[in-house]
Amino acid sequence: MEAELKALEHKIELFVQLNQRLRAENLQLRQQMANVQNENKHLFDKIHGARGRLEALLDQIPEEEA
Repeated sequence: MEAELKALEHKIELFVQLNQRLRAENLQLRQQMANVQNENKHLFDKIHGARGRLEALLDQIPEEEA
């Protein structure tokens, strides 16, 4: 009986450690995801601004007459 309780206690300790590791990893992944989403928004804004500037430049080019 004592050995069974020790084995169960050991399994519970391992489970708690795994749970703590997974929670920490989950938090880290959430932070990484937020950073990537912010970077993605920044790059999207840059592309949108570049597109607007390019369209403005294209509008300034006179059209060829046939």
